[in-house]
Amino acid sequence: MNTRRITALLTVAASIIPLLLPAAADAQAQAAPKAASAKTSPVAPRKEQIQAIVQEAYNKFKSDTRGKNADYIPALAQVDPKLFGIAVVSTDNQVVTVGDVKSTFSIQSISKVYSLALAMEEQGADKVFKKIGSEPTGRPFNSPIAVVDMPTHTGNPLVNAGAIATVSLVSAKSADEKWQKILNFYSKAAGEKLTIMDDVYKSEAATNTGNKALSYLLAKYERIYADPFESVDVYTKQCSVGVNALQLARMGATLANDGVNPATGERVIKSENIPEILSTMMMAGLYDGSGGWSWHVGLPAKSGVGGGIVAVAPGKGAIAVFSPPLDEAGNSVKAQEVIQYVARQLDLNIYSPASVGLK
Repeated sequence: MNTRRITALLTVAASIIPLLLPAAADAQAQAAPKAASAKTSPVAPRKEQIQAIVQEAYNKFKSDTRGKNADYIPALAQVDPKLFGIAVVSTDNQVVTVGDVKSTFSIQSISKVYSLALAMEEQGADKVFKKIGSEPTGRPFNSPIAVVDMPTHTGNPLVNAGAIATVSLVSAKSADEKWQKILNFYSKAAGEKLTIMDDVYKSEAATNTGNKALSYLLAKYERIYADPFESVDVYTKQCSVGVNALQLARMGATLANDGVNPATGERVIKSENIPEILSTMMMAGLYDGSGGWSWHVGLPAKSGVGGGIVAVAPGKGAIAVFSPPLDEAGNSVKAQEVIQYVARQLDLNIYSPASVGLK
């Protein structure tokens, strides 16, 4: 090949290669794991620190036998009270687990957080605030008196009346379509397909007369926005969704990561809705124990009578703990102890200057 031909070929190559580079870069970006773009707080603890503290917490509290399973839902009374698992998922998708983290349990009232998020996605924060409210009721989570007493008649989305009204806000042509929309939304937050625990659903559906009464009381005050009993049934199904501690931690980490699932890279919740969701969790996430939780732990959290609690450290990650025995307020005894211990050891309390690196 003569020198003139070589020069011509090099000239052509030089003109083509710049055109190919953007396409190659795009292909490389698409092939890279979505979670690689996740960000984390510059003062987030290292995985090694988390692993050590979580193991310490597990060892410290695994022998605690206080509390008892919820028994007003018969299926929950049958759950092994010795089950105990801890999972942490960071905003950059680092995972730490110990114990029974693959044991499935019913999500129960933790579901209220994600139905709230879905309603906000569809209706906007202002409309949800206007129709549901965000005030602690000062009464038990299933109180009919609170419905009568509160100016908004629902109080907040994390008590039963408010949660049923929130479900009624989710748009759908049928109850089944609404249920599937809710289940799919939860699955996106968990990063895995979730399913209903049929035995729990049947047990709850047979004993949910109190929630049906709340729904009709809401109807009296025009504070429910779909058929009352239909809304209660969909609400009962959402409470019966099965999760394990790892899936629940990932759902929490999606909130910590500004609405993006750190495992899948998918945006699940609008960024602008995260502050309102977390503030509601802080005010009412642990039933009548919410004030003490804010005082001692300082993390937005939500509990469920199935034995789970998920707590969120914004910009850092989430910790989920499963242990069925509950205290009188309906919160898992071990889960509270573990999360409080981990939060203190790792300076996670959002009200503390140490949580942003000031010591």
